[in-house]
Amino acid sequence: MALDTQEILDRLASHAKSLGLFDRVNKHEPKSPPGRGLSCAIWVERIDPAGSMSGVRSTTGRITFNVRIYSNMLQEPQDGIDPNIIRATDALIRAYSGDFTLGGAVMAVDLLGMSGGQGMFAQAGYLRMNESRIYRSVTLWVPLLVADLWAQSE
Repeated sequence: MALDTQEILDRLASHAKSLGLFDRVNKHEPKSPPGRGLSCAIWVERIDPAGSMSGVRSTTGRITFNVRIYSNMLQEPQDGIDPNIIRATDALIRAYSGDFTLGGAVMAVDLLGMSGGQGMFAQAGYLRMNESRIYRSVTLWVPLLVADLWAQSE
C-alpha cells in the first residue's frame, strides 16, 4: 500500500474549509503573511512506523500533520483574538474526532496516542512572518495511523 498524502491532506483541508471559520485554508506552510482574519495552513510534520500497531508481516505508519491557525495579533478588538482562535481549534478537534478515519483515508486519527506516541494536541504561540507582522497562532498536531503501510520481508 502506498501512502496517499494528497488524499489525506485534501480531507484534512476539507474539514477546515467546511467549518466556515477561515478566510483561507492552505495545504502548505505559507512563506508570506496570510492577511487579515483567521487563516489555516496544513502540512506534513513527521512520518514514522507505529510499532505497537504493527504485526510481523506489515508495518502500520504514523503520519503527523501540523494544522496551524493564524490571526494577525494587531487586529481589533485584541480581546477577541484568542477566543476566535480557540473556537477554531475546538471546531477542528471536534471535526477530526467526529471523522475518525477521515472518510476511510486512514485507519484512525490517533487522538489519544493509542500507537504509543503522542496523541493529538494544540500548542499556542506567536509567529513572526516577516519584520513587521506577528501572528497569534495555534498549531494542532494531528497524528494519523495508516494500517499495513509497509510490507515486511525476510
